[in-house]
Amino acid sequence: MSAGTREATLAAIRRNRPAGDYPLPQIPDFAPLVDDDRILAFTEALKRMGGRVVEAGPAGDPLGHVRDRLDAAKVVASAVPEHAGTLDLAAVTRPQAVDDVDVAIVRARFGVAETGSVLFTEAELVVNAVAYLAQHLVVLLDPADVVVNIQAAYKRPDFAGAAYAVLHTGPSATADIEGVLIHGAQGVRSLTVVLLPRRV
Repeated sequence: MSAGTREATLAAIRRNRPAGDYPLPQIPDFAPLVDDDRILAFTEALKRMGGRVVEAGPAGDPLGHVRDRLDAAKVVASAVPEHAGTLDLAAVTRPQAVDDVDVAIVRARFGVAETGSVLFTEAELVVNAVAYLAQHLVVLLDPADVVVNIQAAYKRPDFAGAAYAVLHTGPSATADIEGVLIHGAQGVRSLTVVLLPRRV
């Protein structure tokens, strides 16, 4: 879409928008469907969706529990200071440039205990496409950043303040009419969450 076409479309929408203020509806507080142990609930929910949760490794190697995956990878795209990677995401100018990434390492803004989801914005991903084109996704998550449910997640400012925000719940998956589930069919083949507090 050209810039002129885009502006013409947006101008037509503005002209035809009904007059008045239309605030978003209030989201009610639903009773949590999980116990007080948010990390356990998050871990179980993510496991049901085909992902896994591991503890951080020792201080000298916080990614020790995914070291085998990192060592076997040819291209590692890292958006975190905990691991340098082999591809500088900040230098990527076209999303297609991450189509050969074996492992992407990103930090989640937060996790959702009820669903096992993690939220990324454009700030965490650097290149949005890396969350879909990488073969494997390693996600760093501060245990203190796990909220109880989706309603609590929507109340955080992360959604309103980001140009791009996406919830991921496990690796890519698809099922046919007979219920045969296949992971990694259209996106990442695995998603591993490493419980690692943020650096102060």
